Amino acid sequence: MDTAPQIVRYGALIPCRTAFIDAHTPGSDHKENFTVIGGGVSESPDQHVHIATPHGFNIGAAGQPPRCRNSLHDHRTAEAFFVLSGRWRFFWGRWGDAGEVTLEPGDIFNIPTGIFRGFENIGSDYGMVMAILGGDDAGGGVMWAPQVIEDAAAHGLILAETGKLYDSKRGEALPPGVSPMPLMTPRELAKRPEPSTAEVLPNHVARYWDMVALADRAPCKVIGAAGLLRDRPGFEVDFITSGSASDAPQSRDRPTVLMPVRGHWRVTWPGGSDTLAPGDTMSVPAGLAHAALPSMSGDAGLYRVTGTGDPAGPTWRG
Repeated sequence: MDTAPQIVRYGALIPCRTAFIDAHTPGSDHKENFTVIGGGVSESPDQHVHIATPHGFNIGAAGQPPRCRNSLHDHRTAEAFFVLSGRWRFFWGRWGDAGEVTLEPGDIFNIPTGIFRGFENIGSDYGMVMAILGGDDAGGGVMWAPQVIEDAAAHGLILAETGKLYDSKRGEALPPGVSPMPLMTPRELAKRPEPSTAEVLPNHVARYWDMVALADRAPCKVIGAAGLLRDRPGFEVDFITSGSASDAPQSRDRPTVLMPVRGHWRVTWPGGSDTLAPGDTMSVPAGLAHAALPSMSGDAGLYRVTGTGDPAGPTWRG
């Protein structure tokens, strides 16, 4: 059993700029994708995995300059995002016009499965969102809206039925006997719900400052069977502030991931300690007693993610 946590520092994150099918599509061709924990859902062999140890969920991130867009897609398992930096517009539906919400730093969005979703940085600087994907295999890949696949092909990227990308700009072509990824049929597309913003927001979005108020004395359960966003997507998410942090060591029977969104946090465990800053990710092994406290005064918020073993989706209950 591991005896110490593993830490991935924000400044040490290794980006992949060819992770997905829209890597050449104008408007999406400057995004960076990161796989922090787990195998992730990248379609490119160039994607670097920082911590491959199974946790029951995956942690990833997307970094994008202003007005850069992540194209409409879906996963077979749950997907939740929280904003680390920047201002982001999330949108969903077959054409991305069924509904939308704007998220600020610290806000979290537990996106329903079965619905195409995309997002773009609408701030003035480079921004980053952190992603939690249910399951160790993250659902086996990404399902793209048909127009995304067609646009990508027009700019040289072909997605094979195997889920692997081939780049004609690099002289690559589909191997013999391998067909392109088929587009969803009209019948399949017609089965997908198109919920409005008013339908999605109450049960799928939690705001940072609301969670700060709720976590004043005890950690706020954000995603879980009894959470603000009631769901059992295969993981639970808690939010902790300086008011609800405790120096009493605790352990869990599954790996725990700590991700600060504001402030610096001092994490201690038998025989060691370290400090986390926003953008850092710490994986605490199962069974290791640990405590996390803000290391200075001021605003401090931290997300804690733990696997539950529940089926990882679906989450839309319209």
